[in-house]
Amino acid sequence: MEPAIQLSFQSGGKKPRRRDSFNRGGRGEAKRPALLLAAVGGAETERDATAAAVSSGSSGALGAPGPAMAAPCLEDPSLERHFKGHRDAVTCVDFSLNTKQLASGSMDSCLMVWHMKPQSRAYRFAGHKDTVTCVNFSPSGHLLASGSRDKTVRIWVPNVKGESTVFRAHTATVRSVHFCSDGQSFVTASDDKTVKVWSTHRQKFLFSLSQHINWVRCAKFSPDGRLIVSASDDKTVKVWDKTSRECVHSYCEHGSFVTYVDFHPSGTCIAAAGMDNTVKVWDVRTHRLLQHYQLHSAAVNALSFHPSGNYLVTASSDSTLKILDLMEGRLLYTLHGHQGPATTVAFSRTGEYFASGGSDEQ
Repeated sequence: MEPAIQLSFQSGGKKPRRRDSFNRGGRGEAKRPALLLAAVGGAETERDATAAAVSSGSSGALGAPGPAMAAPCLEDPSLERHFKGHRDAVTCVDFSLNTKQLASGSMDSCLMVWHMKPQSRAYRFAGHKDTVTCVNFSPSGHLLASGSRDKTVRIWVPNVKGESTVFRAHTATVRSVHFCSDGQSFVTASDDKTVKVWSTHRQKFLFSLSQHINWVRCAKFSPDGRLIVSASDDKTVKVWDKTSRECVHSYCEHGSFVTYVDFHPSGTCIAAAGMDNTVKVWDVRTHRLLQHYQLHSAAVNALSFHPSGNYLVTASSDSTLKILDLMEGRLLYTLHGHQGPATTVAFSRTGEYFASGGSDEQ
């Protein structure tokens, strides 16, 4: 399916047909998108679900931030495309390793795989019986995992056939799924209060991590695969040792449900988002709180590190995305692209793009 809406924007000072506000540092400097805007969502419904691919124009070497490393220059973000195809709110997005494909999941129970080449047709995968809550490409890009309110995980081959293997994963909604960096295993989190680790190719359950006392919203492997971090409605973030299967530390600083968590590309830090409108960054070696951001006016639903480790993008129910400079500890951009809650956001593996999804009222 090709994008159903295409609005062109021209550079060189010409007035665009539609203006989307991109405010730098919250100071009200409007930035005009200068590239193609095309969209994703339910075309014939009052609810229009969108997933927007955005160019961050980044440059510079990838690596962990450090005192001697200059942050790569992040140019003004510009809307590249909107993809249209889901019939309800977009809940999750993820890029393949080579950035040739973008996967999205929705409350319409479907998974879509979009090709970054504008004229290529998208794949629509139907198999889940309820909302698709999470998607993640394997490191090779040859597999795509999805989780759902139907309590299952499916591992798809992201091609035109759309074949999948079903894992009867949990006894309640599956909230997140994430492949280990070697692709041999994946981790899931669920409303049944557990985190589970699975073998990808043997298609079997390996073990559970079960110290949370409320729904587990998110679980991720560290870049080296040795640790797992999980975020829960019990207001804690827990770090687990994959080998010993023990919780090595629990962070309790959030004042409400913790909605999302991820590792910094260096593996030395984690960032967590909460219903208390905050983002917190901790050092997993010293367990010290490094940074605390309270920039959104509503719950922060998702976040994603730039592969350089120098920037963080957040998505919130206040309808905005925010890009943070972690090296300087400050807000760089506030993006007003969504008309309803921004539910998900993800940088591409190269850092050249990021994609966001939501349930926009139009």
